[in-house]
Amino acid sequence: MKLPAVAIVAALSCGIALGLCPLLSSRSASRVFLIGGFVVAGFFILAGTVLTRLGWLLLGVAASMLSWILLGFLGAGIAQQPLPASHIVTLVDSGRIDLHTPLRWHGRLGDEPARLPWGYGYEIELTAVEYQNALVPTQGGLRLSFAPHPGEQALPDLHAGDEIAVLVQARRSQVFRDDGAFDRRAYLASQNIDLVATLRAPELLDRIFTPQLTAAALLARTRRRLRDEIDTLFDARPQVGGVLRAMLLGDRSFVDRDEATDFQKTGVFHVLVVAGLHVGALAVFLFWAGRKLRLSPLWTIVFTLTLLAAYVAVVEQRPPVLRAALMTAAVVLGGFFYRRLDLLNSAAMAALLLLVARPLALRDSSFQLTFVAIGCIAGLALPWLARTVQPYVRALRGWRDVTRDVAHEPRAIQFRIDLRATARWMSGRVPRRLASTAENALAGGIALSFRVWELLVLTMVLQIGMLPLMARDFHRITLAAPLVNVVAVPLTCVVVPLGFLTLGSGLLFPALGRILAWPLAWVTVSLLRVVQWFAHFPRWSYRIPGPPLWLLVIFFVDAVLLAAAMRLAYSWQRRASMALCAGLAAFSLLVALFPFAPKWSAGKLEVTILDVGQGDSLFVVSPRGRTLLIDGGGAFGGFQGREVHNGIDPGEEAVSPYLWSRGYQKLDVVALTHAHQDHLGGLTAVLDNFRVGQLWIGREAASPALAKLEELARAKKIPVEHEIRGKSFAWDGVDGDFFWPEIPSTEAATSAKNNDSLVLRLHYGNRTILLPGDAEKEAERAILAENNENSLQADVLKIGHHGSKNSTMPDFLAAVKPRVAIISAGEENPYGHPSPELLERLEAARVRVLRTDRDGAIQVLTDGDRVEVTCFVACPEPASETLARISHHD
Repeated sequence: MKLPAVAIVAALSCGIALGLCPLLSSRSASRVFLIGGFVVAGFFILAGTVLTRLGWLLLGVAASMLSWILLGFLGAGIAQQPLPASHIVTLVDSGRIDLHTPLRWHGRLGDEPARLPWGYGYEIELTAVEYQNALVPTQGGLRLSFAPHPGEQALPDLHAGDEIAVLVQARRSQVFRDDGAFDRRAYLASQNIDLVATLRAPELLDRIFTPQLTAAALLARTRRRLRDEIDTLFDARPQVGGVLRAMLLGDRSFVDRDEATDFQKTGVFHVLVVAGLHVGALAVFLFWAGRKLRLSPLWTIVFTLTLLAAYVAVVEQRPPVLRAALMTAAVVLGGFFYRRLDLLNSAAMAALLLLVARPLALRDSSFQLTFVAIGCIAGLALPWLARTVQPYVRALRGWRDVTRDVAHEPRAIQFRIDLRATARWMSGRVPRRLASTAENALAGGIALSFRVWELLVLTMVLQIGMLPLMARDFHRITLAAPLVNVVAVPLTCVVVPLGFLTLGSGLLFPALGRILAWPLAWVTVSLLRVVQWFAHFPRWSYRIPGPPLWLLVIFFVDAVLLAAAMRLAYSWQRRASMALCAGLAAFSLLVALFPFAPKWSAGKLEVTILDVGQGDSLFVVSPRGRTLLIDGGGAFGGFQGREVHNGIDPGEEAVSPYLWSRGYQKLDVVALTHAHQDHLGGLTAVLDNFRVGQLWIGREAASPALAKLEELARAKKIPVEHEIRGKSFAWDGVDGDFFWPEIPSTEAATSAKNNDSLVLRLHYGNRTILLPGDAEKEAERAILAENNENSLQADVLKIGHHGSKNSTMPDFLAAVKPRVAIISAGEENPYGHPSPELLERLEAARVRVLRTDRDGAIQVLTDGDRVEVTCFVACPEPASETLARISHHD
């Protein structure tokens, strides 16, 4: 078997995938099942060994592969064991710890305090918590943030390993319960962050004990010194410093969101993520430096691997770095033993080690992207280059020496002859002293063109091979990626070694560090300029829904068959390769164009109240598929005076992924109820990510955020229309009537107000849904005065202002007479929404209450008679049965 590690890791991955299957994972987690499984796996291993020794090779291989599949299945079962009883998540979920009040947490710093654009961050490994006059042992991670104010007492000078105690109100990280939404809670949990908190005052944090300096603490201090050195060297150029922090140390805290988006649009975001490219560039530089220092082959390898291991330790052993470092080590050691290792086998060995240590890494998108990228390079790009351009690259070596021609294949020999003839022709037309220079320039130019072509082929193959996963995970197609990578990859290969040379020099010889910082800054700025220039071509990058599962499977089956065909030497290999290439191109077009219809319920009116935290976002679909998005949740704009810090954006992390999960690429209308951040903030991402037909707003307000949104709409040529009381629309049998605001749309308010909200009623058949935005009691009284009681009745009411006590007043509730009320509010929000008074009013009126903070996204479907309600989390009661009893207007 030419690629044994590939076969083994494929079998192991299949077993892990089976173990992750919901139908099998619960069974595989039982202890008895795991013990029995290992016994069976041992039997298959023994059987494979015996069968192979008896000469029954195929049966032996089959038994061995079955053993690896079973081991993968068992490994997934072990990895999915429940958290310990003392883990903080277990304690919170079981109700043994209540997070609704500040508690005193005990733990140790897992890393040095991190300087952030707006303050400081601390990673705390929890050991205990004081709860109800007792010290409860616990484990887990707490991420603490602190934004100091001028003149405030300084925090203690803390270091990694210090034992501390801090009094804060911790909470679980925010999670959006919508289809397709980014699971931030799971993402942080993978980094051992289970709780987050904000420190209100320095006095609330105490250092309890400072232990002796350990190797881990020393590495953390080294990492901090390197970060500080970047800040010192590039104090006058913070943009350059922020990018170098990301490229060299994996810290993207100082990379602006718009800047990061430019890297995503151009397909070179991998430059900002410390991974294979950075490790490879550093390893090549170290190997070259070892050779220049005239070290022996053994000491060159020791020098390279030692410094590479130190680099991996400094950047916190992130999975992409570990993967790249393992493969690099395999290649370097293979070279020492004079073995040319197959890149696929080296990658498979690295994957095998990682999956054995952490089986659940298989479902991480970064793991999948890494090894798909390596598979594309080793399985597709390199074999194709080996048959096309590589013979000519080898032919350039010693091209003047005629005696070496016979070592090459016929086409390469002809190339050498033609090159020598061209060189003689050139040398006869230039001064004799320049003849050799002209010949060398000719050969050098051809060599450079070959290298550029190789890089272009590699990036093209990578973009095509990774297209389905990029569309699935990041919903972005970047047409400019091959061109930008041709420039960005060489620049990165300069930045990484030069960056570490500059940092090391700056620590040892500050003057030399400042000198080297100039060329480093110049190269970094050049990279930024290239990225920014390409990013400003809007049609070269667009967002897309993720491909369906069947297309993913067919795409990668085709790619694997193509890689296998390219390694064969049979007569039919070329025809098979061409057919598979055509298939891969067709499947790539399906992914990139996404010609599939979105998912919606024909003949029914749909209103989905999305979970966007403390904000509003509603998605309306008419019976024939016309779409209306009302509000987009609110992105956190930053601390006052520190707007550089952007928080979670529901438009990007919840609303857009939800729409993509249903296959939408365009929206007929986007409506903004009013210009408060919790309704408006996410709409910027929506207008960027989708083709929008119209933007509806109510009353104009003197709001910078609203002005920017309207400016973006005009830039994208989206018509802006103002809706006020008395306006209406009719979509596929659905009548939409605006009850508010009453102020003429052209009259701008001095500021945005809840009582300027759009109030919309949707009527379809015999059913009515009322959507009042954030309208409060003043607007409700005006609406009651201007409309008769029958016109306000609704079967479903989206409660106003997130369940505030100043909305949905008794008179308004009595006039609407809803059977179901839906509240959009954030989990553990600081305003106490929904208010107990409102909940009492709804209970007294015998109204069924559903809430996004508890039930996730809530979908209302009606065919004009029957109304169905479903929740992302199972609804507390079968609301559909409740509404099924609603008859025609009684």
